[in-house]
Amino acid sequence: MTTIEKARGIIARSLTPNRPYHAQWMLTRRCNYRCKGCNVWQEQDTAELPAREIKKGLDVLKELGVIEIVLSGGNPLLREDIDEIIEYSSRSFITTVYDNGSMAAQKIDALRNADFVAISIDSLNPTKNDYIRGVPGALRKAMQAVKKLSEQGIRVGVAPTISQLNLYEIPDITNHFLEKNIPVWYSLYSFDPSQDRCQLFKIGKQNDEFVITDREAMINLCNYLAAMKKRTGQILITDKILEAIKTLYSENKRVWRCHALQNFLMIDNLGRVAGCHLHDTVASIDDLPDLWNSEKFNQLRQSYSNCARCTYLCYIFYSLHGTVVGNLQAARDRWRSAALFLKKKTA
Repeated sequence: MTTIEKARGIIARSLTPNRPYHAQWMLTRRCNYRCKGCNVWQEQDTAELPAREIKKGLDVLKELGVIEIVLSGGNPLLREDIDEIIEYSSRSFITTVYDNGSMAAQKIDALRNADFVAISIDSLNPTKNDYIRGVPGALRKAMQAVKKLSEQGIRVGVAPTISQLNLYEIPDITNHFLEKNIPVWYSLYSFDPSQDRCQLFKIGKQNDEFVITDREAMINLCNYLAAMKKRTGQILITDKILEAIKTLYSENKRVWRCHALQNFLMIDNLGRVAGCHLHDTVASIDDLPDLWNSEKFNQLRQSYSNCARCTYLCYIFYSLHGTVVGNLQAARDRWRSAALFLKKKTA
């Protein structure tokens, strides 16, 4: 599929209402890091769908209307067949691949097909970053990966998770990479309070070190990023998200309702589907076409819309933006132009 054909397909799906525009596929439960705010490395599992089954699942998601796929884990780059999966996904979807910074430099050829590669960096202080990641040398490897991917013409960005540990450093982290023409997009520390028996994935765990207690500083950070966004298109967080986070920290009020299993969904390493990773699995990837418009799913959506368990920015983003109008707003605000994924970069 050519870039133009891919773009046409994405535009057509983004303008079709009542579709799940975003899917995150946690391809593996394997991880080589020991991040302090994460549970995945404590619940590792080598069972994974083969690439042929993942490709069949991607075809299902395309028919449902998905326009953006995030490939994550664990660390998806630990899969030996990740090159085949990324290549197939990138034919039809805006495909983002997450890496903790340890594997990207070794997977250059596979990542050439990705639209974006997100490298996790939480501090420019090696001691602090490596403490958060649980592995000595994590910052050094991540910085080398960002440099190498950028030099190779691969669209790479840095994805810090904002927490109390690095709250005051986010402006410095942002400016450091903007000076190198590296875009930055953000996560917000959250943890999984649920204990659902069949919860899709337990990602975040409560850690008092990470819980944001300086609410005023968080509000000031949102104002700072909003001002910076007026000067550069490389800060990939929307004004609507920043206003929602400001309201959350200033008034303890959520201005969004969760649109899990409506605007977005999650798939795990075995092909099981949930509205988000905090809730029980509700289907397999093969069941989705028959269940998407079912009464069962409509009841689940109503239940999820009242959920206030988390502040994961990816879920907030697609709850606020996952409509036809929202897609257009996000395209204008977050990416500035389609050139971010249509433009071919050369080394």
